[in-house]
Amino acid sequence: MDSIKFSDIFKSNFLEKTTSFSLIDSIIGLVVAFFIGLFIYAVYKKTFNGVIYSHSFNISLLIMTMATALVIMGISSNVLLSLGMVGALSIVRFRTPIKDPMDLVYIFWAIVSGILCGAGFIPLVIIGAVLIGLVLLVFVNKITVENPYLLIIKFEEELANAEVERIIAAQTKKFALKSKSIMQNDEIETTYEIRVKQNDAKLMDQLTKVSGVKSAIMLSYDGNFTA
Repeated sequence: MDSIKFSDIFKSNFLEKTTSFSLIDSIIGLVVAFFIGLFIYAVYKKTFNGVIYSHSFNISLLIMTMATALVIMGISSNVLLSLGMVGALSIVRFRTPIKDPMDLVYIFWAIVSGILCGAGFIPLVIIGAVLIGLVLLVFVNKITVENPYLLIIKFEEELANAEVERIIAAQTKKFALKSKSIMQNDEIETTYEIRVKQNDAKLMDQLTKVSGVKSAIMLSYDGNFTA
């Protein structure tokens, strides 16, 4: 019986995969993914307009870019591994709700950049990152978007409703009634979507002076209304 060498056991498995693995290309891809992720990190921090900045979410964009590139490098030369990876990733569920649509844009940007880095399209990912970053910096920071407000008013008498709408029409650029409800104590609550003029304090001052009005609250929102 012929003797079996130790290398023959792994010849069709371990050694073939090792020889097909390019260490230089992998390092270049991961380094580029790191710098692209760092660029996404800087753009997100520069364009963030919310109230509470999440440093951990921003760091996750950097790690997501590198991790996606690593996954693509691993599955690009092995069909069985790619099928297994798809099955493994299919059980992953994101439990953190994405409240800002721009956060979803940055997540998608990080994943796409990681895919391109892992596939070796280095010039494409660099050009795309520069163009997307410039668009975000220009449109988010330079162009101001006038957000609407919700105006919630509670009053006791139906006659006050006409006076309230007269004041709203005079002091706002545009308004629309979103809901109107009658409480158990016969109080009436109305919700308006309004676009205020420069002096919104004057509007609130006039509304609170109307006879029968108990309260007036103005809230900023993103345009999504649920009655």
